[in-house]
Amino acid sequence: MKEDFYDILGISKNATASEIKKAYRKKAIEYHPDKNPGDKSAEEKFKKAAEAYEILSDPDKKARYDQFGHQAFEGGGFGGGGGMNMDDIFSQFGDIFGGGFSGFGGFGGGGGRQRRAKGSNLRIRVRLTLEEIANGVEKKIKVKRKIQAPGTTYKTCSTCNGTGQVTRITNTILGRMQTSSPCTTCGGSGQMIDHRPSDADAQGLKVTEETVSIKIPPGVEDGMQLKVSGKGNEAPGQGIAGDLLVAIEELEHVELQREGNNLHYDLYISFSEAALGTSREIDTVSGKVRIKIEEGVQSGKILRLRGKGIPSLNGYGKGDLLVHVNVWTPKTLNKEQREFFEKMSQNDHFKPNPDSGEKSFFEKVKDMFS
Repeated sequence: MKEDFYDILGISKNATASEIKKAYRKKAIEYHPDKNPGDKSAEEKFKKAAEAYEILSDPDKKARYDQFGHQAFEGGGFGGGGGMNMDDIFSQFGDIFGGGFSGFGGFGGGGGRQRRAKGSNLRIRVRLTLEEIANGVEKKIKVKRKIQAPGTTYKTCSTCNGTGQVTRITNTILGRMQTSSPCTTCGGSGQMIDHRPSDADAQGLKVTEETVSIKIPPGVEDGMQLKVSGKGNEAPGQGIAGDLLVAIEELEHVELQREGNNLHYDLYISFSEAALGTSREIDTVSGKVRIKIEEGVQSGKILRLRGKGIPSLNGYGKGDLLVHVNVWTPKTLNKEQREFFEKMSQNDHFKPNPDSGEKSFFEKVKDMFS
C-alpha cells in the first residue's frame, strides 16, 4: 500500500501551507542526493517527499487527496509526482532550496546547473457514460502534440558555453558582487538548434497525431481533472515533455440520477399494481435487475438496493441504488372506471389510514441520506 503523504512529510492533516513547505524542505535537505551519494534508499525518500509536496502544496490537489486518497491520482498513468525524476523535482521546486545547495554540484538552487525546459501541457475533455464511470474504462484518444522533429540537432550555446547560466560581476559599495541568471539566448538549456528539417518550427518541433490510451478508474466525477504524465507537448533539446490533462464530463443517464456514489431511480406503477403487488425489471449500472413490489405499497416508498451504486474512488465500497416508488394517478377515466372509483370512494377500506409504520416525507428524506 502506498505511503500516506502526510506521514512522508511528518505532518498532520491540519498543517498550514507554511508548515508543509518547511517540512518538505527539511526532508529534501536530509535526503538530498548530493548529501547521500549512491544511496538508493535516500534517493527514493527524496522522490517520495517531492511527490507528497507536489500534492499537498496545491490546494485543489490537497482537497482531492483528502477526499479520495491516492486513488484520486492513480490509474493508467494518472498521477501527482509518481513519475518524477530529479530534473522534474528541481525544475518545479528548486526555489524551495534557495541558496542552501549552492555547493552541491548539479542539483542545487545555485551553481551552474542547466535548466531543462518543460513542454506545455495539453487539455482534453473525455465524455463518460454512467456505466463507464461505474465500471472504469480505457479510452483511446487521438491527440495532436508537438514532438521533436527527426533530424533536429543541437549545439552548445555560444553565450553561456553550455552552462545554461550567465554570470555577471558588478562593483558595489560593499565590493565586487557576482550574480548568476539563466541564459536568455538558450533559455537556460545550454543548447541551441544547429540544424532543423523544413517541417519543424523554430524550436525544432513538429505537430503529430498520436493515439493515447487512457485508463480511467471507477468512481470519477464530473469536473474532475486527471493527468497523463509526459503526453503533452515535448520541449526542445533534452527537455521534459508536458502532461496531458484529462477533464471528465459525465453524460446524463436516461433513467438514473447520480448523487455522490448513490444512484436514484423513479419507478412508476399503477393503482392496481400498488394494491396487488408486482415485480419489475429496472436498469442499473451493472445490468438489469428484477425487484419485487409488495402488495399495498405506498407512493413515495424508497427501496434501497445496496451496492448497486457507484464505486468509491478510493476503493472503499460502493454506493446504493435508491428506487423511488411512485403510484401513477390516471388523468382521464372512462364512464365505467369513474363509476368504479366513485363507488370505492365510499368504501372505508379505500380511505387513507396510515399507521405508525408509515413514515412522513421528511423521515424518508432523512433515511435516504443516512
